[in-house]
Amino acid sequence: VDLKECLQSAEFISSSDGNFKILEDGSVYTTSVVSVSAEKKTFTILLKDTQEQVEKKIHVSLVEEEKKAQKTRHARDTVLKRTKRRWGPIPSVMLENSLGPFPLQIQQVQSDTAQNYTIYYSASGPGIDQDPKGLFYIERETGNIFATRAVDREQYPSFQIICFATTPDGYSPEVPLVHTIRIEDDNDNAPYFTQDLFEFSVPENSKPGVIVGKVTAEDRDEPYTLHTTLKYRIVSQNPPVTPAFSLHSDTGVIAVLLPQLDRELVPSYTLLVEVRDMAGQPFGLCTTGTAVIRIEDMNDNAPCFTQMQYETRVEENRVNVEILRVSVVDLDEPGSPGSGAVYEIIKGNDDRSFEITTDKNTNEGILCVVKGLDYESAKQRILVIAVNNEAPYMLAPHSQQLSQSTSSVTVHVLDVDEGPVFKPCLLRIDVKECEDIGTIIGRYVAEDPETGNSEGISYRIAPGQCNWINIDEKSGEVRTVKVLDRDVGEMRRGQCNITVLAVDRNGKTGTGTIQVFIVPGNKNYPRIMKTEYIMCRDRKPICLTAQDGDESPYSTPFVYRITDRSLASMWKITRHNDNSVYLSPKGDIPFGTYDIPISVIDNGGKVGENHIKVNLCDCVTPTECNGGQSRELAGGNVTLGVWAILAMILGSLLLLLILITICGCCGSGVMHRHVTDDCANHNLIISNTEAPGEEVMDHNIIPLQNTCDQGGYGIKTGDQQTFEMTKGRGHTLESVKGGGHQTLGSVKEGGGQTMMDTCRYSYSEWHNFTHPRLGEKVHLCRQDEEQKHSEDYLLSYNYEGKGSLAGSVGCCSDQHEEEALDFLDQLEPKFRTLAETCVKR
Repeated sequence: VDLKECLQSAEFISSSDGNFKILEDGSVYTTSVVSVSAEKKTFTILLKDTQEQVEKKIHVSLVEEEKKAQKTRHARDTVLKRTKRRWGPIPSVMLENSLGPFPLQIQQVQSDTAQNYTIYYSASGPGIDQDPKGLFYIERETGNIFATRAVDREQYPSFQIICFATTPDGYSPEVPLVHTIRIEDDNDNAPYFTQDLFEFSVPENSKPGVIVGKVTAEDRDEPYTLHTTLKYRIVSQNPPVTPAFSLHSDTGVIAVLLPQLDRELVPSYTLLVEVRDMAGQPFGLCTTGTAVIRIEDMNDNAPCFTQMQYETRVEENRVNVEILRVSVVDLDEPGSPGSGAVYEIIKGNDDRSFEITTDKNTNEGILCVVKGLDYESAKQRILVIAVNNEAPYMLAPHSQQLSQSTSSVTVHVLDVDEGPVFKPCLLRIDVKECEDIGTIIGRYVAEDPETGNSEGISYRIAPGQCNWINIDEKSGEVRTVKVLDRDVGEMRRGQCNITVLAVDRNGKTGTGTIQVFIVPGNKNYPRIMKTEYIMCRDRKPICLTAQDGDESPYSTPFVYRITDRSLASMWKITRHNDNSVYLSPKGDIPFGTYDIPISVIDNGGKVGENHIKVNLCDCVTPTECNGGQSRELAGGNVTLGVWAILAMILGSLLLLLILITICGCCGSGVMHRHVTDDCANHNLIISNTEAPGEEVMDHNIIPLQNTCDQGGYGIKTGDQQTFEMTKGRGHTLESVKGGGHQTLGSVKEGGGQTMMDTCRYSYSEWHNFTHPRLGEKVHLCRQDEEQKHSEDYLLSYNYEGKGSLAGSVGCCSDQHEEEALDFLDQLEPKFRTLAETCVKR
């Protein structure tokens, strides 16, 4: 590469790829084995002029050289090529931080043909990006390699010297020789700890061998040598007591050594640790560090009261007042759950008059009165207080069981002039419902706590309370001022709370409460809600249900009785449940209306009289007897009702009207239509033949026996049974029973004129006749191999009413010619379309 053409004043020459080195004359050499693939291999040559601050780059691309095809030789043509032996010296060693003298000869390289030597060297290590220029040089004539100064191994672990041999005219007969110079490590770096201060913690009373933590150190010297083989040890411990911890010399792990670590004695330990290289030999380099181990508190100390006895005073009847503070001493860590005090009163507080809590800031116990004390009942109270910790106790090894600390508190109750006191403070009075006005229902008096009697005390009820109770001002008697009824006004709740005031001579006031409960009474009669019933011919029992407005025990169960002896012999009562019974007749009694008196007795003995009206009707459903058209029976007498007579008359009239209508509809009407005899085969005739029309022959139409004034004709096909339909005055429809096919005969009258019946049969009769025969026809169509019957379509027509003048029209009609269809013009309009459709088909 022509470097001068790019930058003539280049002072620094480097390559972006470490596999290539560039000399000052522009020669490019490989420093290691390089494999060039099919793709181009590129690198950049960087030229720098530090004085003028100029940089230039030369981009170099390498491609694989095309190999010439070698001619194959036979074994006899093999030519042996002699190569020159080359000297490969072993890597040289230079001591780190060598003292010289400098220049220090490192190695000598020689060539048999060349006389001039030059080198290019490179360094590998942390300082590879630094310029080691001038560190080594080679004598041009002798090939001796010299070092100009000492080398730091941590900066340059090794060097590669590339030696070049040239002739005086610049020719290089030798391949460049790569020589490695390794810098031998000198123990010039002391080990150092990775942290300035190591902090660990371990629970109190931990067992020996428990791992506390690990200290770590590093050394910059050559790894896996004595220069980096480190050993740890504890230099000192503060406080200087029995050694509490051990330090593993190889790993730096700190473990518990002392059987008992007591936080209350020593809360923390400070260890001065040392690390030394050269496997801990005295001549190795060393460094010291600090490790602080904090002892975590465990609740192994019980709190203890500072005093075993306390005394305090409080006025009677005072509540929610602080009367005393107690304190404890706990050796555990302050503020931790192991030192937090929890107080409780274990004796002398059966009535829950006192309460003790903990002040979180001072850890003191606060004793308060939450229920007023009575000097007359007890002039002093003695309490026993115990204390525990929030956290459970964790006993140290080989220690005794902790005992709970207690303290006694004497509370002196001070006497105060009090107002009257009701005993009891809450009085319950039960009053029966419907009591008369002025009835004394109870007495509520108060006493003076100082005198113990009720003299000079007056009573009154605070305003705005129940207005149906009053109290006597002097005696305290409680009376009613209204009739007590749970169904009236505010008495519906059934109770009332009354606050009573008691005032003594000094004006002191006491209060008490009276709870008045109205006890339900037997004031309502039981009565049957539904009193009218209809019983049909099935004589299904009637369920009678009574209701009573009273509450238990004055309501259910009820007792039912029939008070009339004559009716009691005809009717009976059967129990269903506590408030219902079944009423049913004893035998076959006459139809009619019965008025049955029934008495209902509740559980309190109160009797309610009821009258049940039962209409025993000759019916299937009760709706048939609504209106009272049956006879009324009272006391065994039966009478025919007006509505029953009217119903019989209306029924007779309706039956007569139906008979007249039927007779009128059954009259016969005859319409004649003149058709010539020779055209009989072309007429649309009435026929029940459902086979194809072409199979019906004229000679098969034979006269039938005349059964009435009008003649009849039938159609017979083969051996099939003939069905006769005779139309006359009787209007009968007869079926000839037996196997085989049945046909419907058309009734004809002499002269070829068809007799049309104006009174058609009902649709249900026609359907019952045709439905089974149509099914038989369908069955025959399936069995016919030539499928002839399938040509005759089975058409179903809806019922078209009565009195039609047109006959049956269908594809089954017996037609042999296409003419003589003039009679179709005489059909009714709605049959013309049907006839035209059949002709087209």
